[in-house]
Amino acid sequence: MTEDLRSELADMVGPAKWEWLKPHVQRDAVVVVDQRLDLVEVGVAIATDDVQSVQRWIGEQLIIKPTAEQLAYWGGHSDKRFSSLIVQPYVLVQDSSMAA
Repeated sequence: MTEDLRSELADMVGPAKWEWLKPHVQRDAVVVVDQRLDLVEVGVAIATDDVQSVQRWIGEQLIIKPTAEQLAYWGGHSDKRFSSLIVQPYVLVQDSSMAA
């Protein structure tokens, strides 16, 4: 089942513009995923309630809510692009310009 879910989520990863993310930020649903993590792997962990992995990533600050500094920067760069994955109720994003 996890492989099916992984495949399904991988197909759902796509680009997102800052403008599209704004309403999700307002409802506190955006989660920033560090470039060192695989977006799909994080999505699978959230979708399957893998609390141990998610808590470890939060503890290591590899998945965070956007900071005030990030929001200010993104707001000033409306052409900003992200990789995104929706795993209800969250929108997982990685900053495309910050690729490792």
